[in-house]
Amino acid sequence: MVQIKFGTAGWRAVISDEFTIGNVRLVTQAIANYIIKKQATNDKREVVVGYDTRFMSENFAKVSSTVLAANGIKALITTKDVPTPAFAYEILRKRALGGINFTASHNPPEYNGIKFSPSWGGPALPETTNAIEKNCALLMEGKSSVRDISWEKGKEKGLIEYVNPRPEYINRINELVNLEAIKKAKLKVAVDLLYGTGRDYLDAILKQAGCEVKVLHNWRDVLFGGSPPEPSSLYLGELVKTVKEEKCDLGLATDGDSDRFGIIDRDGTFISPNQVLALLLNHLVKTRNWKGVVVRSVMTTSFVDAIARIHDIQVKETPVGFKYIAQVMRQNGVVIGGEESGGLTIQGHIPEKDGILACLLIAEMVAFEGKSIGEILDGLYRKVGLFLGERINFHLKEDEIKDLKAKLKKDLPQEIAGLKVDKTVDLDGLKFILADGSWLGIRLSGTEPVVRLYVEADEAEKLEKLKEAGKRLIGER
Repeated sequence: MVQIKFGTAGWRAVISDEFTIGNVRLVTQAIANYIIKKQATNDKREVVVGYDTRFMSENFAKVSSTVLAANGIKALITTKDVPTPAFAYEILRKRALGGINFTASHNPPEYNGIKFSPSWGGPALPETTNAIEKNCALLMEGKSSVRDISWEKGKEKGLIEYVNPRPEYINRINELVNLEAIKKAKLKVAVDLLYGTGRDYLDAILKQAGCEVKVLHNWRDVLFGGSPPEPSSLYLGELVKTVKEEKCDLGLATDGDSDRFGIIDRDGTFISPNQVLALLLNHLVKTRNWKGVVVRSVMTTSFVDAIARIHDIQVKETPVGFKYIAQVMRQNGVVIGGEESGGLTIQGHIPEKDGILACLLIAEMVAFEGKSIGEILDGLYRKVGLFLGERINFHLKEDEIKDLKAKLKKDLPQEIAGLKVDKTVDLDGLKFILADGSWLGIRLSGTEPVVRLYVEADEAEKLEKLKEAGKRLIGER
């Protein structure tokens, strides 16, 4: 029997294996049961239903809508595939009870997923997803049943309605980004939409801001050109080539559902999400005079902390997963929140990752500074010192992971790569902060048999030593 488990970004599975029409009905019913139980009597019963460009995503969204309608919940289904940030903004704008989004984000093309967002528009917390998982189990055991009606009946009853989140979301982005600064700079930008939902959003806004835009992969391809729609250095080779050949000021990319971003400097250098978060913190404080808190996950760069110190900004550290950052973002006085895996949002915006916004803010920063991203980074490094970081994934067997857990629990290192461990943070995995400020983190994935090693130092040689020490700790040679 299929076990439906919600990870950090919902339930994901291989299409036609576990991700089937039947299981979509079942999970939607579990969500409907959760919503009905939690709902205040005076609430409008409306849920936004969105989907990405993956195979069958629109069909799954329609199936989900009919189950919601059968439960007396009005499904507000998007007119076409939609970026996750626009979907999240629509939940808030409609004051809906929540949203069901069919996306597997940057995962390989054979996957699809269901992500539930509560009424506040951000990723659901474990207490919510645990309750939905329990409802799934009850349905599988036959202790509860799935309700469904036809699409036509749902429409006839006024329980299924199409919505278009694009105009209002773009209006909101126009309020958050200084498009006039971009216009004045007359930027030349290459954009890779990776066959995802960002098409006619990111490219359209840049054109509206007067940029000369070279667009790649701005059509739907359910196979994403044969690679995962992930805007990392590994999959942005064509964007790098375009930036260099066309002599662009920068390259921008969004993933399959546009919640993550990828940034390329004018010389073809990939700018890491860690660097982007630090750059944008500095830019927002400088240009908006914002004060308050920056939120980052535990395995995100200390470069952010160094920038925060020079601006007298407090740093709030969370476990890995944007849902934890989103919780802090809902409070007032947060400048920016983000994590090393490529997600961020800012003050006054949705408590959800927004890759479109991140790309536009980087374009704004380049326009404002009149320099390359590398030059801006060098200026910051001169002020606060150099930060070099890397993340390495190790695929281990289940018993090896158990052994590693036991080993680390029993025998915490007092010294790593010849440096004393000053502090151990166990907020999510283990992070060893060393005497010179460099650090090493080890974290087990919650969804697959993978151990992640994170290292950061101020010199390449130190970074290599930390990587070797990390491999020895994990038991890899």
